[in-house]
Amino acid sequence: MRKYSLFFLGMAVSFCFGFMFKGTFDQSKESSTSVAKVVGIGGVFFKCKDPKQIKEWYKNQLGMDISPYYGAKFEWREKDYPSNIGTTLWTPFNEKTNYFQPSTKEFMINYRVDDINTIYQNLKANGVTILDTITGDEYGRFLHLLDPEGNKIELWQETQK
Repeated sequence: MRKYSLFFLGMAVSFCFGFMFKGTFDQSKESSTSVAKVVGIGGVFFKCKDPKQIKEWYKNQLGMDISPYYGAKFEWREKDYPSNIGTTLWTPFNEKTNYFQPSTKEFMINYRVDDINTIYQNLKANGVTILDTITGDEYGRFLHLLDPEGNKIELWQETQK
């Protein structure tokens, strides 16, 4: 009988500790989700000699649905909110474009962010090279910066629908 009593006492204590620690772990999860962050890839942009020819090649050889202006637009659904449709762009630019400057790289990545204002403040406070101020258009709000290796990065917070 004593053996069973100790077993149940141990289970009860474990159960109580589980609730105590669960609350602690849940609180840390909540605070980490409130931090502004990158939530995905918004676009892949690269330089090439003949964007029109490259678009045609990718259309004909890989079956990509290419628009004459932007390139390809891939649509997907958000995991936590399946009714939300997101997009990722694939866009070739003319090799002489100035859009990637001051970077000398042949590409630029656009990152989707959840809170561009907070990210801007954090980057500024951390001394990151920010190339402009937050701008916006019908697609959302944008900010450009350089990473430590001189790669130009475009941050994008999509306009809420």
